[in-house]
Amino acid sequence: MLSIKRKRDVRIFLVLISGLATALIITSACFINAATNNTSNSENRNGTISGTTNNLITNILAKNLENHLQKAGAILEITSKLPQVRNIPFAHLLNQTLRTEHGIPQYADTQKRQIAQNILSNYKDLQIIIFIMPNGDIYFDEPYSRQQISTTTNLDFRDYFQGVVKTKSIYLGNPSTSASSGQRQSVIAVPVFSLKDNSTLVGVWGGGMDFGVLNKELQAFNLTSLDGIRVVYVGHNGQKIADSDISSASRLESFANLNSFKNAINGKAGSTIDTVNNTKMVVTYQPVKVFHNTWSVLLMQPIPPPRQ
Repeated sequence: MLSIKRKRDVRIFLVLISGLATALIITSACFINAATNNTSNSENRNGTISGTTNNLITNILAKNLENHLQKAGAILEITSKLPQVRNIPFAHLLNQTLRTEHGIPQYADTQKRQIAQNILSNYKDLQIIIFIMPNGDIYFDEPYSRQQISTTTNLDFRDYFQGVVKTKSIYLGNPSTSASSGQRQSVIAVPVFSLKDNSTLVGVWGGGMDFGVLNKELQAFNLTSLDGIRVVYVGHNGQKIADSDISSASRLESFANLNSFKNAINGKAGSTIDTVNNTKMVVTYQPVKVFHNTWSVLLMQPIPPPRQ
């Protein structure tokens, strides 16, 4: 069993993981810049960026998205094994505070709350940490301000909760609207097992991915300057997660009907012709398989009219 008992040890671990994630993101950016800087030499006869370059960019971005999810998952998995997380000493308080505070009071289980705060301060991909009881009742949200404004007290209807209960392993949830902020997020959830037998489920430890971070990073690559290229990250249910196009980033969109998306979630990579917003596009696609789920990266480029 993992033994990280001091707060200092937890903080050092989180800083190391966060630093590694940042290094991987910078490496991805360098590869993308190298690919896009050479696009003038890789145009095909129709004036679009070559399929080889599109495939390269899509592969890099898929690996980059996978890195984000894997690092967040690693932090949640390792911290879920800490004795402070596995011990649930204040569950009895839910009888009095579940309806009024949507979980335990702010002063209760400060050790677990401190670990959650350390995660949020050291790893910006996550915007909330949540602990859920085996019956779906919320034990706490951190930040506590999110717990206070939650619109529900039970999360047994969420796909990530059901996925963890069924598989007894880490699970990546589909994009959904947070019950405590109204923001779009996907929760990575991890089972928490009893300190007594290491097999009895005593809760679910989860973190909500901040789509705003993914949006900003994707837009920083400045892909829209390349012949109208647009890249989107898409969840398993077809809902958009992040968008390279700033003007479209806040718009809710589904790509579930695209053949490119269907191919990607079935584990295929390649390119095809799809109609997006009444415009025919060459769509290059790549699956991202993480934690019992598959997301996808779609790179879309308009087909130019034939030259006269």
